[in-house]
Amino acid sequence: MTIGGVTRSESKTALIFGVSGQDGAYLSQLLLDKGYAVHGTSRDREMAGFANLRRLGIFGRVILHSSVLTDFRSVVEVIARVRPTEIYNLASQASVGLSFDQPVETLNSTISSTINILEAIRFLKLDTRFYSACSSECFGNTEAPADESTPFHPRSPYGVGKAAAFWAVANYREAYGLFACSGILFNHESPLRPTRYVTQKIIRGAADIAEGKTDVLELGTLSIARDWGWAPEYVDAMARMLALDEPHDFVIATGEANRLEEFVAQAFSYFGLDWRRHVGGNPDLLRPSDIAFSVGNSAKAERMLGWRAERRMAQVVTGLADAEMARRSVA
Repeated sequence: MTIGGVTRSESKTALIFGVSGQDGAYLSQLLLDKGYAVHGTSRDREMAGFANLRRLGIFGRVILHSSVLTDFRSVVEVIARVRPTEIYNLASQASVGLSFDQPVETLNSTISSTINILEAIRFLKLDTRFYSACSSECFGNTEAPADESTPFHPRSPYGVGKAAAFWAVANYREAYGLFACSGILFNHESPLRPTRYVTQKIIRGAADIAEGKTDVLELGTLSIARDWGWAPEYVDAMARMLALDEPHDFVIATGEANRLEEFVAQAFSYFGLDWRRHVGGNPDLLRPSDIAFSVGNSAKAERMLGWRAERRMAQVVTGLADAEMARRSVA
């Protein structure tokens, strides 16, 4: 099998920590289609609903385990049981906004999970390849498109935790020779995003206004600019990273930044609405500190992985809105 121009053996087993999230579900689907045996974890597999796996129609094809990532023994036990060829850590408290309200939980979940997996691989002496989900939040504001050499300056507890995890991965790679890499992903959206994310809030708010259910959508600042991509494309980059001969860290982005106001305008236009008549500001929704401008440069990924983003912001909005209308048609 060839990924990004690199061929590896056909017999592969993937273990995905955070399998129930947006990226975990899409990555599971991608790897299953490639012939992998896919295992995934949840804190309690008997209690978790795995709605995203069900939504993609792959719930019965993923082998599920219970594991608590902040508990080293729990992590070792599931890795020893599965003995995967690849591990993807997509688990942690994943909301930037929520990280200001839950900084300790955010930092603990992000840093401890990464260290526990790395140490488990080393302890068990496995030849397992490890992917760690990093974030553009590590960079903070980007005056120019950020690449792998851009210094970190996080502006949220979430970003601080991801930056620490990035350096833990680099340390284990250099000190112990593990095949470990970080994907520094910029914003990537899909219909599987929870409603607390602003992109889904905008899409659902515009749809509600179009249906006459409400008349106003309240948001924080509209001046921030982000690099928005499409999640199913970004999980493909993750898989390509683990198919290389040597581990490398990669920035994954579209290279295009748009202000939130432009995202809002595009979304409301889809529903035939003028956003200026319906969107109001609410200072209670502002974060203690925020990133004004964020855009990435994924030239290294295009050069070494053969990967480039296809969907830009306008196509992302259309994809989200199409999915929302399809969801409402069967609700």
